[in-house]
Amino acid sequence: MSRCGSIISFFLCNAFLILYCTKSCHSFELAMTIPSDILAADAAGRIPKDVTLEFLAQSRDKAAIVGIVFMVCFTGLLMIVRLYARLFIVKKLGLDDALAILTLLLYIVFVVLCIVLINLGSGRHMEYIQYVLSLPTVRDTEILDFVAHILYTTALFLCRLSGLAFYYRLSVRSTKLHLSILIAAPLLFAAFLPQIFLLIFHCKPVTGLWPYEWQPEPRTYTCLSWGLVYSVNSGISLACDVMMFIIPAMLIKQLHVSMNKKIKLSIVMFPGVFVIVISAVRVWLVARGQWEPDGSWAYNPMLCVENAEIAATLVALSVPALKPVFGSLFAHLTEYTSSHTRSRSTKLRSHGFGHSKTAASGAASSNRDSKRLINWSKIGKDDYEMMPSQVSVTREVRSGSAEGREGSVSPGIRVTDEINISQEERQPGRAISK
Repeated sequence: MSRCGSIISFFLCNAFLILYCTKSCHSFELAMTIPSDILAADAAGRIPKDVTLEFLAQSRDKAAIVGIVFMVCFTGLLMIVRLYARLFIVKKLGLDDALAILTLLLYIVFVVLCIVLINLGSGRHMEYIQYVLSLPTVRDTEILDFVAHILYTTALFLCRLSGLAFYYRLSVRSTKLHLSILIAAPLLFAAFLPQIFLLIFHCKPVTGLWPYEWQPEPRTYTCLSWGLVYSVNSGISLACDVMMFIIPAMLIKQLHVSMNKKIKLSIVMFPGVFVIVISAVRVWLVARGQWEPDGSWAYNPMLCVENAEIAATLVALSVPALKPVFGSLFAHLTEYTSSHTRSRSTKLRSHGFGHSKTAASGAASSNRDSKRLINWSKIGKDDYEMMPSQVSVTREVRSGSAEGREGSVSPGIRVTDEINISQEERQPGRAISK
């Protein structure tokens, strides 16, 4: 599982680096020819003498589109693998999967709007927007930006709820972690409301437009500044990302396992660290977009970062669900490459089964209990899946009838359908197989 998380995190980080390097190169690249729309605006006398045509022709639209398309394709492919694992291997969908699917649908629509906005010229120099674009086109870009960022905010909200649903089924009821997750859900909703309200009611009267100072409109609007609204929303988003990072940290901290195991689990659970970095970068780009004279030049990078934020959040929450696919793949590859040492492998597997039999019939050590605690699912074909938990470490276990309805209560470890992560001290006793 740790290998799966490492590989995915590695490729995602490299994608971001390639994206930024590509944008940096294109940001100083001049167009080979002057586009026809700039020539038409120059012929109409709309371009001042101190603004050169070469400056207006500068563009990094292609780099932004390539980066955005790459991220949505990568995320979509990962979601397909995740759904395959849940539907055909685990054969069980959860609330977190449903919310992730809904997030992906909103993300795809957001990507389409981003590409349309880029092609319309929203990420070009401010002088291009003012002197080359027609007023109807400028209005269209403002309305599309308004709709796109409502979708963006909603997609992130649903994605975080998906993460909470995932953490919820890994936590134990009546614990501080369980209570923290229950508190986090209304906090996320409380953070979502001001973000949406700031976007919808940014102008009085309400409109999808966000008029520039030089933009003539038949109706007078009193609006909050674009930078103020987006800075507040970005700050709230960053705070929510930090909160979503703290929950898996608490989850892993409560595991009674070795530090080595915790580090391996952290590799799987902590790709969300990149989401925090991306969210912080967005705050910086929003500040540039509002308070720099040529603020629109930072618009394309901001769209790329927003796409990366949604993609990275989906990826971070999908990594644990990929264990059935990649865990089985690694197992088959290992079996194939070690066929010449099958006898040794058989002995090792027998040794492993011996441990299981010992745990079922005698006292289980603390180390073995910890391994079973993080061995997320080992029933039938549900191998390698971080499911709503398979092992429950409790202080009491019932023995007696086959149905478990009668019998005495004794301390020990009970195998149930849930992995319950508890801070309670485990007492020695008998481990009863299910």
